[in-house]
Amino acid sequence: MLDDVNLLLQRDPSGALKVASMQFEQAKFKVEICNSDNDQRHISNVVVAGMGGSALAALLVKSWLKTELKVPFEVTRTYDLPEYVDHNTLVVTSSYSGNTEETISCFEQAHKKGAQVAVIAASGKLIDLANEYKIAYASLKPGLQPRMAVIYNLCALIEILANFGFATSEKLEEILGRAEWLQSETAKWAADAPTANNYAKQLALQAVGKTAIFYGGTLTAPVAYKWKISWNENAKNVAFWNELPEFNHNEFIGWTSHPVEKPFAVFDIVSNLEHPQILKRFEVSDRLLSGLRPKSTVINLAGETAIEQMLWGSILADYVSIYLAILNGIDPTPVVLIEKLKQELA
Repeated sequence: MLDDVNLLLQRDPSGALKVASMQFEQAKFKVEICNSDNDQRHISNVVVAGMGGSALAALLVKSWLKTELKVPFEVTRTYDLPEYVDHNTLVVTSSYSGNTEETISCFEQAHKKGAQVAVIAASGKLIDLANEYKIAYASLKPGLQPRMAVIYNLCALIEILANFGFATSEKLEEILGRAEWLQSETAKWAADAPTANNYAKQLALQAVGKTAIFYGGTLTAPVAYKWKISWNENAKNVAFWNELPEFNHNEFIGWTSHPVEKPFAVFDIVSNLEHPQILKRFEVSDRLLSGLRPKSTVINLAGETAIEQMLWGSILADYVSIYLAILNGIDPTPVVLIEKLKQELA
């Protein structure tokens, strides 16, 4: 089915597969910071406010730069900022549309508290507010679903952090330098690559008709979360995620109860850069749960560095979930119920 070009076109009328195939181009994104001046105040902590795909880049950065960030770095995904936010906090408000109500609420609180504020958006009210108050902002390229613009968002966040002294331009160069590698790697998952040689199509066929559960380690937890997001929004399927070692302290036991036949597809998102004990936990957990849950499918992230692996795994998540949507007989792109929810809340 997934090798039928006409069927792919019929079930993907908005061209989600085309968007996925061009994600490597996002690694070349040259970010321009507008209103880039800052007052050189001392920043003692960083908070990134965003929802869904717009928060994902911050989670990736937190994992990627965990040994380099010299101040506390928190990601908040709700209407309110932490109480400690003050004049010495950098608050980055990130919303692809620029109109996410939770993120706008955080912007307003940050401005009221006198925090150093920055904005990441493609358009909308946040850009208007940034211009009104002469606040630093990075403008994203419009026209995508937020979940498919993660690399744009990642580049913008790194540049914002660099503007305030918390990252270096070398980090952007590290992303840019992997664009051609990402292009060659992700071409293997394209629509014209037959299922026999297409890892993304194979994973989708393995998961169809089941509820997916994604597990990451300390490094790959944000990638596991990305798989959940893509599964929800592209495939329109319920999915869950968790991370090791926390998994072994609670959810691990949850698998041991009956019934033995469980309609799940379990995926371990694994990096060879993880702590050795976490890699051992993946292996031992699957062995001890043999016969009590479906055997996990290990997705070994390709790449030599953490950011290579994160980008490779994020793009694969979109490809697999889009193919799953096609198997489900639904258009991967629109998220009609989310838009209806926003209208109802407004």
